[in-house]
Amino acid sequence: MKDWTGTKQFILSGNNRKDNAEINDYYATEPKAVEILLENEKFNNPIWECACGEGHISKVLETHGYTVISTDLIYRGYGEKEPFDFLNETLEDFNGDIITNPPYKFAQEFVEIAIETVKEGHKVAMFLKLTFLEGKSRKKLFEKYPPKTVYVFSSRVCCGKNGVFNSKNNAVAYAWFIWIKGFKGNTVIKWVN
Repeated sequence: MKDWTGTKQFILSGNNRKDNAEINDYYATEPKAVEILLENEKFNNPIWECACGEGHISKVLETHGYTVISTDLIYRGYGEKEPFDFLNETLEDFNGDIITNPPYKFAQEFVEIAIETVKEGHKVAMFLKLTFLEGKSRKKLFEKYPPKTVYVFSSRVCCGKNGVFNSKNNAVAYAWFIWIKGFKGNTVIKWVN
């Protein structure tokens, strides 16, 4: 079920056409967004980047000394060459944190599986559209698994459609959503950059 079907102007402009869409919902994360995350949060090793794309998140984490397991459903030249379907597979005995920018159409599933995957007290960080805060099904998700912190970007960051960064691709507001498995309490919203 879609949250929003678009205004008449949006539909007429062709912005929702399939030929204008990203391939396999692939929007790479601007490395600056990961740097800002690391200025605000510390993580446990290893970190699993389960939708690694071309390694935009993983590379920044590695430069900060983290051990990163990089997997994806589609091999784009970085990480494990063998395709890994996060929604249907798991790493045995994983004992670390998960940080990723999931395909938005499967974002809720990624969040739920990531929280189920990590051990008590470990973190899940998801780079998501700010509109992820909306929606009846996500309200239930947030009631069951409240994020500890949501870091909202006060300036827009750019996502690379199909891995290509273009300053025109910064029309969407993003945030880092941080869950700690077992956390029960009120979510704190903070503004960054």
